Amino acid sequence: MPLHKYPPAIWKNLNLKEGIYSRLPSHYLQSLQETRKPTPVHWVPHGAKYKLNPKNGQRERVQDVPILPYFPPEADKGLWGGEGWISGFRYANNDKLSNRVKKTWKPQLFARELYSEILDKTFTITVTMRTMDLIDAAYGFDFYILKTSKVDLKSKLGMDLKRAMLLRLARRDSNLHPDDPAKRDLIYDKYKEHVIPYEEAEWVGLTLEEAVEKQRLLEKKDPEPLFKVYAEELAQQLQSQQLAEPVIVEQKH
Repeated sequence: MPLHKYPPAIWKNLNLKEGIYSRLPSHYLQSLQETRKPTPVHWVPHGAKYKLNPKNGQRERVQDVPILPYFPPEADKGLWGGEGWISGFRYANNDKLSNRVKKTWKPQLFARELYSEILDKTFTITVTMRTMDLIDAAYGFDFYILKTSKVDLKSKLGMDLKRAMLLRLARRDSNLHPDDPAKRDLIYDKYKEHVIPYEEAEWVGLTLEEAVEKQRLLEKKDPEPLFKVYAEELAQQLQSQQLAEPVIVEQKH
């Protein structure tokens, strides 16, 4: 007999169907169910199930085994471009006949100033060289943030920046270059393909805890003063009493 009614692997999905979790916006719940795998960073997939052995020419089965990095809390405060910590082993003194010792490979980090056209602000962010290459490939910092998915950003800071950009694009905020409307319109038109409804943009990048708190505040209603409640009840009683009383029409002789 199983110990649990449902397997532990689906507990998280079951929780999202009960209580306040089930009342979260559908587009946010759908984002939690994203199953797309991150872009390979620390390994190169074969791209095929079989390959020819160069020595004997025989077809051999190959298997893609991804190298899963560990992302420390510091990664959420920067933009590491999908790079993380890789744990493994190395030979002591580079001698294959010696014992293996544990080793952790960490990406090289740099502090760089990155300017956002949409937010009109410069940020000092910890990045890797891969991040800088991705920004160049995306033709700018804003495009990199907007085009890169959550599974590839792997950064709370990156998702917060994305939400801020999407909110400004959604409402076409006039605080952007208030003295130069032409420049403001040019920037909004440049990124118009990434515009989403404001109601969706304000949920982008929120953690489950943040989303639940946001939903709780939306559902929260201030208690109504008792004197208003009693006044409304009294008014309803008087109205119903007047409707129930018969109307007497006086006849003139």
